[in-house]
Amino acid sequence: MSTPPPPYAAPQQQPPLPSGPGYASPIPIRRAHLGDALASEWTKIRSVRSTMWTLGVMLVLMIGIGLASAAVVASADTSSMEGNEVLGLGFFGVLLGTICVITLGVLTIASEYGTGMIRTTMTACSSRSRVLAAKAIVFFALVFGLTTVVAALVGALQVGIVGGESPDGGMWFKSTVGVGLFVGLLGLLGLAVGTLVRHSAGAITIMIGVVLLPLVLAMFMFAQSLAKLQEFLLQYSIPSQLAVIYDNSVTAGSGPTGWDPLWIMIAVTAVALGGAFYSLNNRDV
Repeated sequence: MSTPPPPYAAPQQQPPLPSGPGYASPIPIRRAHLGDALASEWTKIRSVRSTMWTLGVMLVLMIGIGLASAAVVASADTSSMEGNEVLGLGFFGVLLGTICVITLGVLTIASEYGTGMIRTTMTACSSRSRVLAAKAIVFFALVFGLTTVVAALVGALQVGIVGGESPDGGMWFKSTVGVGLFVGLLGLLGLAVGTLVRHSAGAITIMIGVVLLPLVLAMFMFAQSLAKLQEFLLQYSIPSQLAVIYDNSVTAGSGPTGWDPLWIMIAVTAVALGGAFYSLNNRDV
């Protein structure tokens, strides 16, 4: 004989939540600030594979080419090489490493446009300027710190391999901190171009053209009427300015010397970032 089912019990109504001016939520509520955006962007940039691959390749290029060039020089007659010139051997690895940096700079924001993640980012943080500022700060700090440390390590190893006179303090500062600032600013320029173009492949192509095209064009300007333009492109191309950071003697005439390349890069990057902020705030995502 089956047991009759229990009588249906109506669900108990929950007491209404307290409301009114005297109610205080147990969950702390505060306004979001730049620190929250920085934490979010740091989580993004360290958790995506593009960061590991691009910066990993940059490290391999800087260390591998830097040590290989020092080994080649050490096997030859280096009796006339001064200490400052030894640090200049790191130029080739850094120049190729900049391609990785500008690629990461573009991907830092353009990849979000490609996946549609940018809409989630802008929903979570309504201030678009704060989002771009956080991306720029996190990206620059990462690239500047890593480039400076690796440049110092490679420079020390090159001096040990080649031997000879030790470079002076000013040259050490320029070839480490100066190079880190220059490469970091170049990456920020890539971030700005990525914000303006909103397409990874297109922005990377533009940045590679900015880095290499002026020097390539200058090499094929044989006409006398183009002599002044050729000289300008040779002096103000990205590779030439990076070479000046390593060694002032590479530039003759009226080209940039000393810290001039860094000031030029600051001005160009500031203009590009200004356009990126304006574009981000006035265009739909």
